[in-house]
Amino acid sequence: MDSPTRAPISAFPSRCPAAGTDDPFASRFATGYAGVVSFLAVASEGSFARAGDRLGIGRSSVSRNVQKLEAQLDTRLFLRTTRSTSLTREGELFYENCQPGMERIAQALEDMRELRNGPPRGYLRIGSTPGFGRKIVAPLLRAFHTQYPGIVLELLLNDRPADFTADRVDVSFRDGRMEDSGIVARQLLPMQMIVCASPAYARIHGLPRHVDELADHRCINFRTASGRVRAWEFKVDGLAQRRQPAALHTFNDADLILQAVLDGLGIAQLPAYQVCDVLGSGQLLRCLAQHAPEDGGHYLCYLSRKHLPARIRVFIDYMTEHTRALDLQCMTTMTTLSAVE
Repeated sequence: MDSPTRAPISAFPSRCPAAGTDDPFASRFATGYAGVVSFLAVASEGSFARAGDRLGIGRSSVSRNVQKLEAQLDTRLFLRTTRSTSLTREGELFYENCQPGMERIAQALEDMRELRNGPPRGYLRIGSTPGFGRKIVAPLLRAFHTQYPGIVLELLLNDRPADFTADRVDVSFRDGRMEDSGIVARQLLPMQMIVCASPAYARIHGLPRHVDELADHRCINFRTASGRVRAWEFKVDGLAQRRQPAALHTFNDADLILQAVLDGLGIAQLPAYQVCDVLGSGQLLRCLAQHAPEDGGHYLCYLSRKHLPARIRVFIDYMTEHTRALDLQCMTTMTTLSAVE
């Protein structure tokens, strides 16, 4: 017997019908879905009453759903007597055809439950700024993968804030101050901005004692992904100030700026997480500490608190705990330093 052919996609409506007209496909689907579910429950249980108990609806609702399905198909599916309910020949054929599809739906539902409640597994795409990603996120991923081997990780580094929809990113690390009310932002640690110079630079050029003296120094600027040069932030006489010093060098990568400062090429304003180690070892000196700006933050961002898959929930918890632990070490180092004035 020839295999049945499926109706082409063009046979179904491609848009909503005009008001006052019927949509045969939508109508058949709405009636048929409830009817098929009720039909399969009756066929499985052998009773309309037991089928109603299984579905959590009344026996009469099950009966109406099946009657509508029989009317839609113009076929009798059950032989019903006061003592028994059995499938007709047509009912047996319809059951055989429906059962594989319903089993796949049931399996899909079970898979979704396992993704949320079972051992964390699946694919996780992470976005981060390059500096924070290299220094903080990437070193923690190995231990995370050891703890959760079923999760496949991808880390994307970009100064541009991740677009959760277009980039298909699950979680994103962002710096600064969060102004996007459409995302959930969990602060991991404060974002301190520190002006630094190497001891070699300080011996030759000295260090600025006030923000107005930046014009006399060899400043190194950062160009963002948008193409603009990032301003330096300060707090002077209790008021926030933004300065745009003339630069001897400009880079679009924070690691290159750090290396240039270490090489004695100039001074730069960098985030604390990036320089706390070299400050603690004496490779760099801190200046203008009295004009440090209000802290921003390093945030772990995601779209919604509802229905988070297990792979995202455990990643958020893991990174929050371990990043904050790193911050405690950094802050201990920072507080032992005295600003060079």
